[in-house]
Amino acid sequence: MPSDNVKSYLHLHLIVFIWGFTAVLGALISLDALPLVWYRMVLAVFFILCYVLYNKVPLQIPKKILLQLLFAGIVIALHWFTFFRAIKVSNVSVTLACLSTGAFFTSFLEPILYGRKIIWYEVFFGVIVIVGLSIIFRVESQYIEGILLGLSSAFLSALFSVYNSKFAKVYNPTLISFYELTGGIIFFSLLLLGTNSFSTSFFSISASDWMYLAILSSLCTAYAFIASVKVMRFLSPYTVMLTINLEPIYGIILAVLVFHEKEKMSPQFYLGAVIILVTVITNGIVKYYRSKD
Repeated sequence: MPSDNVKSYLHLHLIVFIWGFTAVLGALISLDALPLVWYRMVLAVFFILCYVLYNKVPLQIPKKILLQLLFAGIVIALHWFTFFRAIKVSNVSVTLACLSTGAFFTSFLEPILYGRKIIWYEVFFGVIVIVGLSIIFRVESQYIEGILLGLSSAFLSALFSVYNSKFAKVYNPTLISFYELTGGIIFFSLLLLGTNSFSTSFFSISASDWMYLAILSSLCTAYAFIASVKVMRFLSPYTVMLTINLEPIYGIILAVLVFHEKEKMSPQFYLGAVIILVTVITNGIVKYYRSKD
């Protein structure tokens, strides 16, 4: 029988593969980005609530922390909106290549938000990432809106990760996700109400979209989040970091397999994407070994 570490490692790869499939689902769903994210959050909260009730997870939390979690939910909702919007106006490959820059936004946000000093090698790697992005900008200029939205999504993802890290160390991750997603639902519901978007057509969804939304909200959101926390009990942060960085690679490969010619990019695009991905992974390796000194 495989050990808990081996089973957890294989489980983590499955989770990262599922996360990579999220972008493909976003392209398959015919809804615009805003209603897509709203339905994703509503359904995910429903599935998480079922999990909470079944496992009797307590939902009590201080009012101050509740407000902070609701705010974090707005950030993650905007991250998902810009992510899916980028896919709609460009494609999966462009969006995931830009999203992989999130680790470097994190490197610069931590010093700003928590007063940590800027580390020289993070600046150096950041410059290399800019080189990779400039190659993509130059050869895929027709996707400029998607590139900018993808970078915005990466920034929001980094902001959410840095802001959320202080809660993850103290509170149950299921509780955190429940209230954060609820905050996103409230924010987008008010936005949709303010623009009179809750119309008959808003709730007219095809059977295929319902199927994809169910997979997106249950498997790719509720399940993947809770399962990822569980496997981290058996794996080192280094292993987790390296594996999660495979998400864009899985996603781009899946997109090519599903959408064929639509997702096939120029050789220069893949050069830029590889530069970004290798730099992100190298940054994680350097950070890990320097932390052990």
